[in-house]
Amino acid sequence: MSKIILKQYVTSTDPQIISDFLSLKTDISKIKIKKAMNNGSVWLKRKNKKQIRIRKATTNILPGDYVELYYDESLQNISPPESKCLSDNIHYSVWHKPSGLMSQGTMFGDHCSILYQAERFFSYKYKIFLVHRLDREVEGVMVLAHSKEAAAKFSILFKNNQIIKTYRASVLGNVNEKYPCNTINLPLDGKEAITEFKVIHYDFDKNSSIIDITIKTGRFHQIRRHFDMIGCPVIGDPKYGKGNKSLEGIMLKAIGLKFLCPFLRKDVIIEI
Repeated sequence: MSKIILKQYVTSTDPQIISDFLSLKTDISKIKIKKAMNNGSVWLKRKNKKQIRIRKATTNILPGDYVELYYDESLQNISPPESKCLSDNIHYSVWHKPSGLMSQGTMFGDHCSILYQAERFFSYKYKIFLVHRLDREVEGVMVLAHSKEAAAKFSILFKNNQIIKTYRASVLGNVNEKYPCNTINLPLDGKEAITEFKVIHYDFDKNSSIIDITIKTGRFHQIRRHFDMIGCPVIGDPKYGKGNKSLEGIMLKAIGLKFLCPFLRKDVIIEI
């Protein structure tokens, strides 16, 4: 079974239980429908209401509701790696996201995302909000907000570059020789992008450098693109660079965050 996408309004003659509705409209078994719902593949839009994911199979639906199903069996069977909660600070929590886990889901589901795992971890006590992202391939530390208020406060910190983000990477080549100034100031997508780095070690035999990185801006794939642009792509990067591929995966890790807690007004330093 390949991808199945269903988008349909509920009529007065349709079943009024969402799992019965989906079972009638597709060839997918009820067991698989329930699993897909739990994995975040089913959406409901009610008049004058925001579209939401529906996980409960017994949810009542009404005539005029708009139901969407995004089903990809290959995704449904994925068992994602587990993230780890490092601390719970009531207003926000700090997490260690493993490589292979998305920051947030897609229309086809969110069970492979850290947002879903965090909501489960807290038994849905909090509505979890994403305030920054890590690429799926990248491991590292993340902050998740537990309310709209907390999300707004952290968004301001990130926007104003008041959160210091530190990464460690292994890149191809001798960075000190190729780019000795230790600051990459090359625009990305027409916007200013600044990446600062410090070389920790150069391995002559492997022709690779281990570096610590601090980004002053947060452009799309900034670190990966910047080091590819200077001829030192990140080892294992599946998208950028030549001669840097590796079966071990991308050698980039978010190892630290430093910021002033917007609630307690105290310095917070997170390192992994």
